Amino acid sequence: MEVSWNELNESIRACRLCPLAEGILNKVPGQGNANARLMLIGEGPGAEEDRQGLAFVGAAGQLLTRMLAAIGIKREEVFIANAVKCRPPGNRVPKSEETAACLPYLRAQAALIRPQVILLLGATALRAVLGQEKRITQCRGQWIVSKGVFILPTWHPAALLRDPSKKRDAWQDMRALRDKLAELPLKQAT
Repeated sequence: MEVSWNELNESIRACRLCPLAEGILNKVPGQGNANARLMLIGEGPGAEEDRQGLAFVGAAGQLLTRMLAAIGIKREEVFIANAVKCRPPGNRVPKSEETAACLPYLRAQAALIRPQVILLLGATALRAVLGQEKRITQCRGQWIVSKGVFILPTWHPAALLRDPSKKRDAWQDMRALRDKLAELPLKQAT
C-alpha cells in the first residue's frame, strides 16, 4: 500500500527507530519536486541541514547546486534526500543499522516520486541503496539499472570539497547524467 506525502513526512517526524533522533534540532526528510525525473540521495544531514530542516543547504549543498546548474538543471526540478533523515553526532558516517532504519522512508519517497534516474552521492548512499558490499571507488561513474530506474553513483560534494582532484570524475559523471536524462522520454505528470 502506498502512503501519501503527508503520511510519510509525519512518519519521518515521529520516527524513533534508531538513536539518531535524540539530540537533533530537525528531521531532514528531503525536499524538491515530487514529480521529479531525477532523485538525488546523499549521506545524511550536516549541522546546517539539521538547523534548517532542509537537505544539502551547507557548503556541500551549494556545490551541488552549482554542479546541477552546470548541466542545466535547477534544484527545484529534482528531489533531494539522504540515506538517513537525522544528523549523526559530530557529522560521523551513519552506521549500517541507522541507514537500514531509514531505508523504508527512502524507498517510500522513491515510490512516490517514481524517478527515471537516481544520482547516489557518495559511499553511504551507494551502500544504503545498492548493498553494503558496494564500494564507491569501484561503482562511481557506472550506470546500474534497478526496477527500470537508471542509478549513477558519484562522489559526494563534500568529498569534492575535501579532495578537489575528484572534481574531474564528478564532472564526467554529471555529463553522463545530463546525457542520460536527454535520451529518456519526458516523464508524464502524476
